[in-house]
Amino acid sequence: MTVDTAPSALWAEVAILTGAGELRRLSGAFARFIGSLGSEAPPLMLACVLLSELEGRGHSCLMLGELALDPCALMGWNEEQWRQLAGAAAPLPKNARAWAARLSQCDQVWHVGELDFDQPLVLDGERLYLRRYWRDETLVARTVRARAEHMRELDPARVHHWLDILFASDRRADAPDWQKLACAVALRGSVAIITGGPGTGKTYTVARLLALLFAMAPDAAHQRVALAAPTGKAAARLKQSIDKALTELADKVGSELPLRELTNRMGAARTLHSLLGARPDTRSFAHHKGNPLDIDVLIVDEASMVHLEMMASLLDALPAGAILVLLGDKDQLASVEAGAVLGDLCRDAQAGGYSAQTVAYALAASGEMIPDAFRGDAGALAQQTVMLRRSRRFGGPIGQLALAVNDGEAARAEEVLRAGGELRWIEHAQQHHVVQLASEGYGPYLALLARDTAGDGHEAWVRSVLLSFESFRILCAVREGDWGVTGLNEAIEQRFNGAGLIRKRGEWYVGRPVMITRNDYGTGVFNGDIGLTLADPARAGSLRVYFLEGDAVRSVLATRLRQVETAYAMTVHKSQGSEFRHTVLVLPKER
Repeated sequence: MTVDTAPSALWAEVAILTGAGELRRLSGAFARFIGSLGSEAPPLMLACVLLSELEGRGHSCLMLGELALDPCALMGWNEEQWRQLAGAAAPLPKNARAWAARLSQCDQVWHVGELDFDQPLVLDGERLYLRRYWRDETLVARTVRARAEHMRELDPARVHHWLDILFASDRRADAPDWQKLACAVALRGSVAIITGGPGTGKTYTVARLLALLFAMAPDAAHQRVALAAPTGKAAARLKQSIDKALTELADKVGSELPLRELTNRMGAARTLHSLLGARPDTRSFAHHKGNPLDIDVLIVDEASMVHLEMMASLLDALPAGAILVLLGDKDQLASVEAGAVLGDLCRDAQAGGYSAQTVAYALAASGEMIPDAFRGDAGALAQQTVMLRRSRRFGGPIGQLALAVNDGEAARAEEVLRAGGELRWIEHAQQHHVVQLASEGYGPYLALLARDTAGDGHEAWVRSVLLSFESFRILCAVREGDWGVTGLNEAIEQRFNGAGLIRKRGEWYVGRPVMITRNDYGTGVFNGDIGLTLADPARAGSLRVYFLEGDAVRSVLATRLRQVETAYAMTVHKSQGSEFRHTVLVLPKER
């Protein structure tokens, strides 16, 4: 055991960085807690501060190599900030190996491979983890690898037959049909990842994959399919898109494959929390390894938003023989909680890396030849990962801007923005400019709101109001300040109230858009759901919050909703997958 005491200067520097907004209060408190369990060695205390801070930014561990090589880049700090903090904890190890050696001497750290005393921190090679994130990451890596290595026996000729029926012939002659390839690849394993940007046809592809699974199943009449997503909104959109695609396919395929039966048996898409049976006020679920899900196929959309702990719970609850298909855009923002799982799993999807065995199978099963540029031997998971590379609706200036941003081409991005067209760039804007844009963008919604319809037409009116609101949104990069969600929502409310467009007399008022910020199983609303506050037609003076779920409308008394926030403006992160017709993206001068 090594017993050290952290100098007061270290805690003073932590307090300075916390006051400057560079550290969360939790990060310092976490380090002090770890110190109370044994050693307070300055390098350990510093590592704990950084580990906690990185966990809050969505990372699952502290990479000691990055810490030793470029701590400023790792934390996003300037050199003076790091120099002061590091100086207070000096002397610090010089490289990753020295860091690992120093931390392994502390009794709060379990070095993987040594005797385990259930310490709170885990050192795995040159990575420092909180134990639960190490456990979750290990489970995900081990389970996904095992599933990727498990291949099913298939008749490629039969697969080819059905794929030719399910996919139209309007393909490009100069490139393979990656959607068709994705279906062939997903069919042969117990896990598959289908990734691609907006408009590349992920749900179009998975609808055909479901039809293919249905056609190839030995007992299709009893195949159990579940659809899920991180949020209720994403789940409803997934179900709606797949139902539409399968209905269109049913007309094309005819009686040879009774797809309407499949559509009717799938049931509603669910949030992951609902699927797993979340237990209120705990981190546990009803379904787990000892009580697995009763399903044969699970499709998870918006997988980039699934954090590490949820992915571990999902894999733990999945039956060994079930097929898991993850859909998502690897370039989307990851979950705000620790672990960018999808991004890590398909980090090299752009390169392909398909083995000779995969190339041969793909050709036999789909008739599609994987180009030489995408061949290699990138490992088992790469063979079960397909990136959709052709956008069918995401072109023009917006598509060009997205490509420039993803490629880090600032000059090209600025050129696209200045070209005008469907993009408008407003430099040096003031808050009132954004509020004016909100007045214009929400104009149709506010006009509909004023035409409150009672009686038989009420539900149709509610649906039209919800759809109108969903056509426009203010998106923010930050939460606080004049340019953040909080400041802009307040300013927009003041403008609308002053103009008589709403009548705000308290927290709740007719027309208030709200976002649910915490899962509420009692009312059936979930984090990320957006609803509109409207008058209750059955009770004078009462307000209800209405939510659109596919084509259906449901409502909850406003007084029953506790964890909500006003949602004229929302963060970019919360907006992912929303597909608004018009948006205003607000970027502050500084982060």
